[in-house]
Amino acid sequence: MIVLKFGGTSVGDAAAIERAVEITRSKLPRRPIVVVSALARATNELLAIAEHAAEGQLIAALRGVEALRERHLHECDALLDQSAEADEVRSEMSAMFDELANIAEALSVLGHLTPRSQDAIAAYGEMLSATLVSAAMRRRGVPVELVDAREVMVTDDHHTKAVPQMDGIVRNARARIVPVVERGCVPLLGGFIGRTPQGVTTTIGRGGGDYSAALFGAAVDAEAIEIWTDVDGMLTADPRVVRGARLIEEIRFDEAAELASFGAKVLHPSTIAPAVQRGIPVFIYNSRRPEGRGTRITSEAPRRPVSAIAGRGNVTVVRVHSSRMLLAHGFLRALFEVFERHRTSVDVVATSEVSVSVTIDGPAQLDDLVVELRALGDVSIERNRAVIAMVGAGLGGNSSIMARALGALEGIRVHMISLSASEINLTIIVDGDQLGAAVCALHSEFFPDGAASS
Repeated sequence: MIVLKFGGTSVGDAAAIERAVEITRSKLPRRPIVVVSALARATNELLAIAEHAAEGQLIAALRGVEALRERHLHECDALLDQSAEADEVRSEMSAMFDELANIAEALSVLGHLTPRSQDAIAAYGEMLSATLVSAAMRRRGVPVELVDAREVMVTDDHHTKAVPQMDGIVRNARARIVPVVERGCVPLLGGFIGRTPQGVTTTIGRGGGDYSAALFGAAVDAEAIEIWTDVDGMLTADPRVVRGARLIEEIRFDEAAELASFGAKVLHPSTIAPAVQRGIPVFIYNSRRPEGRGTRITSEAPRRPVSAIAGRGNVTVVRVHSSRMLLAHGFLRALFEVFERHRTSVDVVATSEVSVSVTIDGPAQLDDLVVELRALGDVSIERNRAVIAMVGAGLGGNSSIMARALGALEGIRVHMISLSASEINLTIIVDGDQLGAAVCALHSEFFPDGAASS
């Protein structure tokens, strides 16, 4: 068995869905399990509907529902023509949109959007997509069976970022997915969505479709997980920033996970973990060019000093200075407990005898966070920074890499630099408006045959 995951752009319209069907057909001898995302941009539109409704803008919310309805029915007509099956699918999807409109009306009365309500609305994207794609596959002779992902994906009740429960997923996958494969059919599920043991719909975070695919693959001991997206694979840098970015045909699990965490959007950061635990190789392919070589992610890839460079903006640096740190026990624990209480993830950490500097994304809880941190020492905040990650499994054993990196960044102010404990990631903090120039300079240094540009 293999798992095929088609992202939003790979099922974004009728033409994209046609390509996904043909890719699936070509994989039938390997007994595929298909996971699909919502149609491109649909999740954003659903969340906008939820926000409009909760703000009392019911007309805007209902217009959003009708726009999505029209879009999905248009693609249905393009895929299924005027067949009896098309009428059935149109009716099924229209019923979902009626439910969505009812939820929007209820939210407008309540005037408050809870995480649970947000999940209930966001889940429609994958449910609608799975219904449409499975119908297209049946129409084209692919033996497909639609499986409600919520019958497989068990999570906790941390809505909008629910944590999957692997034991339950394994049990449900063996009961709901494996029998479908053994009957010679293709199970098709939506990604991103799950359900608590009490039956409440959840989502596992934006980009969670990749994570769903990996969890399902691990649950059935798949031989491979294929992520089909709109790029050729993982590259040495973001091609929108660096013109000379090159395809990485093979990369290690740990390198890919680091790159995903630091801004390589081709892969969800959590995807690698279930594959690593089971030793399942992950492939990234371009659904628009299925003949391409793609990227293979495996534990057997060669160790390179630098495999790729990733960057991410909108980073905030938080610095805490306190003489109480000196020779004090428990200070760092108290510091990071503050971040934990505010559910704020820390990326880069640098310490000295009397100060700690960390980077965080999206400073939504920043004011409350700072209030608590001031009980530990003097706090300073630096906004609009960017983090650059130079990732390579052989980086730690090469002392010249850091010197070359700093040399390449001459003229660009560096605010922090940190080598990860695993010695696989050298992170550099620069001004946000210098991100592109810094990434291009580093790429030119470490991949000189690629013509970098800012």
